[in-house]
Amino acid sequence: MSTTENSAVSLRTAGATATADVDRSDPAYRSWLKEAVRKVQADANRSADTHLLRFPLPEKWGIDLYLKDESTHPTGSLKHRLARSLFLYGLCNGWVRPGKPVIEASSGSTAVSEAYFAKLIGVPFIAVMPRTTSQEKCRLIEFHGGQCHFVDDSRTMYEEAAALAERTGGHYMDQFTYAERATDWRGNNNIAESMYQQLKLERYPEPAWIVATAGTGGTSATIARYVHYMQHDTRICVADPENSCFFDGWTHHDPDATADCGSRIEGIGRPRMEPSFVPGAVDRMMKVPDAASVAAVRALESAIGRKAGGSTGTGLWSAFKIIAEMVAHERTGSVVTLICDGGERYLDKYYSDDWLASQGLDIGPYSAAIARFLETGAWQE
Repeated sequence: MSTTENSAVSLRTAGATATADVDRSDPAYRSWLKEAVRKVQADANRSADTHLLRFPLPEKWGIDLYLKDESTHPTGSLKHRLARSLFLYGLCNGWVRPGKPVIEASSGSTAVSEAYFAKLIGVPFIAVMPRTTSQEKCRLIEFHGGQCHFVDDSRTMYEEAAALAERTGGHYMDQFTYAERATDWRGNNNIAESMYQQLKLERYPEPAWIVATAGTGGTSATIARYVHYMQHDTRICVADPENSCFFDGWTHHDPDATADCGSRIEGIGRPRMEPSFVPGAVDRMMKVPDAASVAAVRALESAIGRKAGGSTGTGLWSAFKIIAEMVAHERTGSVVTLICDGGERYLDKYYSDDWLASQGLDIGPYSAAIARFLETGAWQE
C-alpha cells in the first residue's frame, strides 16, 4: 500500500490555500477550471437518485420506517454527495488547481469519494486517515488513484492534513469545516429534498422524524435546515456513537466539548465539536452504544438482506427507539434514517465475531432488545 511519511509540523490555516502560483485570468487555467466543473456536474447529472427502502414493521402499528440507501452512489456511500459538493466549492473558490494535490482528513468513506473526483478531474489525492481504517476502504482509495497517509492518533488528522498541504503546495479540503457550507441546503436535489420527493405517494409523506448520524455534521445540518426552510413539522434526531463529543456538546451547550479517543464506528463520531455540526438546527440527540450499532446492522441484514456499515446501525437503533415511543403513545406516522454505506467494507469489523471479541463488545443483549421490539413494539434495553 502506498503511503506518505508522517512528520510533525505546524498547523496551516484550513481553507487558506496558496493560489499565488495560479494566474486565474490565464485562459489555459480558465479552460481547465470550466472542464473540471463540467466533469463534476456531469457526474451528478448521470447518477440516478438513491433508493428509499422500507423496513418491515407490523402493519397494526401504523408506522412506516424507511432507509435512504446512500450505498448506491458510484463510490458506495453518502459521502459521494459531500465530495461532489466539496470539489465544486473548492474549484469555484480557486482552491483546487491543476497539478496540485487535494488533501483530506478522513476515516475512509469521504476519502474514497474524494479520490474518485480527484481522478475525474486529473489532480493527485492524499487521504490522511487513522491506521485502524478498514483495509477495504484503503483499497478503494488506491483503486481510484489516491494515496493513504496514516496517523496513529485520529485526533491528529487535522493538523497532519493541513501540514501535508503546506508541504506539497496542495489544498486541504477540510470536510469538517466546509461540509455544511458547500452543500445547497435549500434544495437542488440535496438529500433532504430527495427524501420528500420520494415520500410524496406514501401514506405519511411528511415524516415525523428523520434520524441522521454525524461525522462532519453536514448531513444533519442540510436536512434540518431544509426542514425548517420548507416549514415542515418533521423533527430531526442525531444519533451519536461512543467516543464522540457531539452528544455532550449538544446536551451541555458546550462548543468546546472533546472526547479522549477515536470512534470505533467509522465515518461518524468526532473527538471535537466540528465547525460543520450545527447543534441549534436539530431537535434531539441520542447516545448509542457501539455494540447496539453492530446489533442493528445485523438485524437490518436479517430483515432486508442488505449489509451496511456501523454508522447505519447507529441511526437505525435510534429510529427503533423513536418508533417504540410512538407505539407506546399510539402515534402513527413515518420515520426515515439512512444506509450510509455498504457493509462489504466492514466484513473484518462489524461482521466479524473475532473483531467484536477483540473490542470487548457483546451484542447479545442489544440483539435481544431489537428482537423484542420488532415483535412487541416495546422498548427495553
